[in-house]
Amino acid sequence: MNRMTFVGTGDAMGVPRVYCECEICMEARSTGVNRRRRSSVLLHGTDDERRILIDCGPDWRSQMEGLGLRMVHTLLITHAHFDHIGGLPEWADACRWLGVKGRLYAPREVIAVIQGQFPWLSRHMDFLETDEGIELGGWKISSWKVCHGKNGYSYAYRLEREGYRWAYCSDAIDLKPNEKELLHDLDVLVLGTSFVHEQAEFSTRSVYDMREAQELLDEVKPRHAYFTHMSHDVDLRKDYGLPGGITLARAGMTITLDKETEPC
Repeated sequence: MNRMTFVGTGDAMGVPRVYCECEICMEARSTGVNRRRRSSVLLHGTDDERRILIDCGPDWRSQMEGLGLRMVHTLLITHAHFDHIGGLPEWADACRWLGVKGRLYAPREVIAVIQGQFPWLSRHMDFLETDEGIELGGWKISSWKVCHGKNGYSYAYRLEREGYRWAYCSDAIDLKPNEKELLHDLDVLVLGTSFVHEQAEFSTRSVYDMREAQELLDEVKPRHAYFTHMSHDVDLRKDYGLPGGITLARAGMTITLDKETEPC
């Protein structure tokens, strides 16, 4: 399980936005370079039971169809916003029809919110807490709370195995020093950046833009960073002059998570 695929790289509304006729949304409807479903990544395994999906948004069904997969038994959830858990009823239905008990891992307070919204899910899945650290697929996994701006909080995950360290932090902004600690000394950081340069008043925002993200990267210094959670402000056809070591993630992109392979 040393490969990871970007299943979705869009922000909360995805691209194209149904109401929007901007250049990027129109391109997404035609050639589809900028078509983005809600953010999620898949850690590969040798079979359904060993795969791990981080987040399960409302595009879960179409994302699974796109990957040619019929089931993933294990989910790791970052927070209980709709774009990260909207696919849970469909996942639960798959568990029911296949006769399996899914495993949903998340921090304690995230589990409480999910169970409050979907009290019937426990019939089809086990809820398992990550607060004290867990191990899945050989990865030692730590979770910690991060600032999600006006949207409250999210959680980030740091995964370590055989000297390789990477982190997934899709929904964060204005991180304080204690929230950055586990972002140091990484081989790969997957970071949410909704805009190239967001103009909205800072107090109304919830995710880093690419300029702010570069400042964070200058501080924590991962070997490579992948930007995800991108809105219709981001045009994958453009060269934004990003420094070396930063890649705009695309759905379907697969990377190898080991020391022997240089990130793309």
